[in-house]
Amino acid sequence: MIDCKGYRPNVGIILCNDKGHVFWAKRKGMNSWQFPQGGIDCNEDPQVAMYRELWEETGLQAEHVELLGRTRYWLRYKLPDKYIRKNSMPLCIGQKQIWYILRLVSDEAMVRFDCGAKQEFDGWRWVDYWYPLKDVIYFKRKVYKKAMVELGEIIVPESVPVDASGFLEKLKN
Repeated sequence: MIDCKGYRPNVGIILCNDKGHVFWAKRKGMNSWQFPQGGIDCNEDPQVAMYRELWEETGLQAEHVELLGRTRYWLRYKLPDKYIRKNSMPLCIGQKQIWYILRLVSDEAMVRFDCGAKQEFDGWRWVDYWYPLKDVIYFKRKVYKKAMVELGEIIVPESVPVDASGFLEKLKN
């Protein structure tokens, strides 16, 4: 499902533990890491999609997590030209996402990667809250920053920058 501007509706999931670390997942067969995320089906509520994607990508269900919050608005990113599938219609130029922040309340041994039709990840680890901004693929950094700054107020308020404008640059150093 692509909207009239070419964006695919999607949910992003920041899963944290009691120490404020976040779940960082390795894409299957690649040296590429990201948060769990996935598309919203036609007429599917974003929160329903989030729990479905959580299950498909991590094996975790609603009873394994506590929902802490979500972004207020859609956050968008454009795909670089080389990633746009120009032969598919309607043309998808990027994603618009609602981001959720969850806390794991069950044993981390519940994590598994064989629940969806197509396995997305083959490894994971806990990382410091801001680490993903340095490690995620370049074209997702701005949307990650927006989501993490907004949702960071919930679990790591002391580390959220008051002025986030130069924050990403400081992280690169």
